[in-house]
Order: sequence, then C-alpha cells, then structure tokens
Amino acid sequence: MYLSQLFTRTSKESQGDASSKNADLLTRAGFVHKTMAGVYSYLPLGLIVLRKIEQVVREEMNAIGGQEILMSALSPRESWMKTNRWEGFDALFKLPAAGDSEYALNPTHEEIVTPLVRDFVSSYRDLPFGCYQIQTKFRNEPRAKSGVLRGREFLMKDLYSFHPDQEDLDAYYETVHEAYNTIFQRLGLHDSTYYTYASGGSFSQFSHEFQVVLPEGEDHIFVSVEAEKNGQRIAINREIYEEGKTVCPVTGGKEFREERASEGANIFKLGTKFSEPFDLQYTDAKGKQYPILMGCYGIGISRLLGICTEAFADDKGMRWPGELCPASVHIVPIAKTQEDAAYKEAIALYKKLIASGSSAILDDRLEASVGQKLADADLIGCPKRIVISPKTLDAEGAELTDRMTGTVVMVSLDEI
Repeated sequence: MYLSQLFTRTSKESQGDASSKNADLLTRAGFVHKTMAGVYSYLPLGLIVLRKIEQVVREEMNAIGGQEILMSALSPRESWMKTNRWEGFDALFKLPAAGDSEYALNPTHEEIVTPLVRDFVSSYRDLPFGCYQIQTKFRNEPRAKSGVLRGREFLMKDLYSFHPDQEDLDAYYETVHEAYNTIFQRLGLHDSTYYTYASGGSFSQFSHEFQVVLPEGEDHIFVSVEAEKNGQRIAINREIYEEGKTVCPVTGGKEFREERASEGANIFKLGTKFSEPFDLQYTDAKGKQYPILMGCYGIGISRLLGICTEAFADDKGMRWPGELCPASVHIVPIAKTQEDAAYKEAIALYKKLIASGSSAILDDRLEASVGQKLADADLIGCPKRIVISPKTLDAEGAELTDRMTGTVVMVSLDEI
C-alpha cells in the first residue's frame, strides 16, 4: 500500500467530539469515519484490522464445529411478539412496512435462528450442533458512547447451539469458553481478560462476560484476589457485586479488587427460553418429544477493534500485534525526489516484501516532512518501522524500530 494513493488522511489534532480514546485514535489515524453518534464507517486501514479480528474469531468457531450462516437483518414483528420482546426489548429498532406490517432491525437473532432451525431439526439424531454468523447488528441505544465500543450499529459474531439435554449444553458451554480463551490469546488480550460472572437473568443462575481491563473501560468489575493468586482470572460484574453476592463463585474467597474494564464477549445458557415459544422440539429414540435446549455465545467484532486500540496504544498512537496489524512493516524513505537513493531502495524493499507474501505500507509522499512521516507511522502503529535515509545507507542498511517495545536497531537491507 502506497500512502500517496490512500484517499484517507491522518490528523495530528485530537478529535474534539471523540467520546473515547479509541474513537480519537481510530479517527485520527484514518481507520474509521464517524457517520453520526454511535455509527461509524470503516476505512481501508481500519477494515483490514476489522477483517483480521473477524478471521481469528471465524477460525476458532470453525475449530469447534460451528457452521457459518448469514441470517436476515430484518425480522417480522410476529416473531418478537412470540417471545414477548417486541415491547420488552428496550433497544429494539422498529420499522414501519407496507400495510400494517412492522419489522425489527435485529439486535440479536434468537427470534430468527429458532424458527429457522425448527424447519430442519426434529430428531435426537439431528443434535447437537452449533451455527454462527458474523453480521451487522442494530441497537437503539439512548446514549451511544465509547466510540466503537457501544454504538447503534456494530459488527458481531453470534453463535447459537442446540442440545437434547442439560449435560450436553453444559459441556458445549465449556467448549466455547475454551475457544474464547484461545481467541483472546491470539488477539494479545489474554493476560488482561477476566472471566466475569454476571446474572443469568431468567435463563440460568449465571451468564459470563469476557471483560478486558482498560484504564478507561466503560464497566467496573471486581477481581477475585484469591483466584488470581491461583493463576485464575475470575471476576464478578458490578451488578452482582452490588447485590451483595461478594463471594467468588470459583474459590469462595471474599477479597476483591475493583478494576475498570470493557466487555468483549459474553456467553449464555438459554435453556428453553426460545425453543418453547417457537415449539422447537426433538423426538427421542422412544418417540417422545422434548424441547431443545439452547445456548448463545456472542463476540463484538467491532468492539474488539476498540478494545485492542485502547489496550495496546501509547501516547504516540496505536500499536498493533502481528496478527491484527494493517501491515507488518511501515517503510519510511527520507528523500526529496524519486531519484534519491533512499527512495529507490525503499521502493525495491517494498516490492520484495510484497513478492515474498509480507504486507507493507510505503510512505512515498515526497511533500511530507520527516517529522510528519514518523508521527504518522507511530499513529498507524504497524509492528515494524523501517527508515531508509542517506545516513542509514552509508551504513549499508536501515533503521528498524519495534513499535511495541520501542527498540531501535540498524540492520542491513538483506537482513530485512
């Protein structure tokens, strides 16, 4: 990618209307553009990172046998009436349609996936299984905030599982739990992510959130000190803590440490909450019918973009780990014309890297100052920055900076 050809631009000025650190950095770096409150467009660099997060999630869902589908974004009012959520779901977008019809813009897909599965599953032989999608969701948030962390339009992965009994659901729930651990490990967030106990509502005793500790996190969690001493990252969320349930559900310990965090994922045991209204049943080997038990497992793809931005950034800009970066290398030639040796060497290096299968950004802008180029490289946050200048060429090499650690070394062009 040549920066001169990128239609977007960076900005050195903080965004006055930015509602969070992630909104400010992602906007200044040209990763996102704010359409209106709670709604963002993803620009070329931001879309690359978003798709990489999506692919990590997709690979781990496929690894546990998830079957990918894509469900409709619109649904009929009648489906939400069946579950008493047409009026009961506060953040539901409702759209008038032809005649007396009304549609919902789906914030979640239980009302769609349950009747869908009913048309295909009827026997114990059809169970268990899980299907998932990665799709834009819509929530009529009364006060959108925190940049891409809490918007009215967002990208989410939602997995739904279907089971003949509680034992099977419980086992699959733990399988997804481990898959989520792997996802957060691959994203570089594992050591700051806490498996957080939350209310299960009318579904079960507990649901669970994957909360990432952040200095400006939008939530408050209470970390179990005893569990942490045992090498476990366990917490309870503020609602449970304020209800007086101040005993760690894993260790029984009563000592907690409050942290700010942002939720990146959650998992629920739905039981028969949705299968009963839609008459989703299976017939066992003896011919008797039972309601199918369900589980729901969500990950905010666009939320994770914001979480990773805030988790890794420093005062200069973003710092992307290798699995998520918009490009592996950011090449900065210090040159005034295309005939300068540094410019020619930078072009040659860029072409070699691309030919070898690496991803790279080349700052080929001749009008930009050295300071602007270096500041933009820090703001965009690729893992490696390579500066080629007359000074480095005198030493037959280039200056290589590790964005995450700040380490600077001189290396030969052949080594690169």
